[in-house]
Amino acid sequence: MTDAASREWIAERLAASGYIADRDLTTALWLMDMLRRPLLLEGEAGVGKTEVARALASAHHTKLIRLQCYEGLDQNAALFEWNYQRQLLAIKAREGDDPDNIEEHIFSERYLLERPLLAAIRQQRPPVLLIDEVDRADEEFEAFLFELLSDFQISIPELGTMTAISVPRVVLTSNGTRELSDALRRRCLYHYVDFPDVDREARILLAHIPNIDAALALQIATMVKSVRKEDLRKTPGVAETLDWAAALVGLGVRRLPEDPEAVYETLMCVVKTAEDKARMSREVSDRLLGKVA
Repeated sequence: MTDAASREWIAERLAASGYIADRDLTTALWLMDMLRRPLLLEGEAGVGKTEVARALASAHHTKLIRLQCYEGLDQNAALFEWNYQRQLLAIKAREGDDPDNIEEHIFSERYLLERPLLAAIRQQRPPVLLIDEVDRADEEFEAFLFELLSDFQISIPELGTMTAISVPRVVLTSNGTRELSDALRRRCLYHYVDFPDVDREARILLAHIPNIDAALALQIATMVKSVRKEDLRKTPGVAETLDWAAALVGLGVRRLPEDPEAVYETLMCVVKTAEDKARMSREVSDRLLGKVA
């Protein structure tokens, strides 16, 4: 399979899973496989970074394992915990036994509770490991990830080093709420995910909204592009575009300029704060609608 064919295969498989990728993203995913390196996806909230991992898992017919990052996330929640209740029961059952034998028995794999990172390296078939919104975790946790990202292994004090049975495809996402360390970036390939252009967003609508007309999909994508240029507190993402398109199709709208009332009334699918709702007045809606062919 040639390089171009490999990228084409990835694009086709993602499209079959409902994700319409551009060439730069398919190249990044191809390189991730070829180099066996994690891929860091950065971009604004709502551009579809998380969906890349879901579509990738679907494309490869494999399991998606997700670690949702948040402030205060620690190693236990991400890696493993001991099943303390079972350990206590085992200790009681072995009363009178040599303490060293008890310790060796209870600190064994049978008492491990897998969390996402450990689960990802113990799969027989390579999963997709999504480390979502890594920028929300603190720098200490970020440093903890280095061993996994570099060597696909994890150290457990009681058991030693556990190396991946099969190397997972690792996708990290960041919304840019804080600057990630150079050390993390060095361990990853990088791709910036931007909002789709009009043509690609129209194709996304065609892939996800049943019975939508191609001309209407293009008009909706054009309108959303204009909305994103407004001074809004929360820029609408692809999910909002899909919701709006589904609402318009459900109302029987065939062409946006033919039904400005429906366009304005359903903009609540796109704007998500009171401040943005006030800014998207009927006058603004009609002005933006005037740019739609």
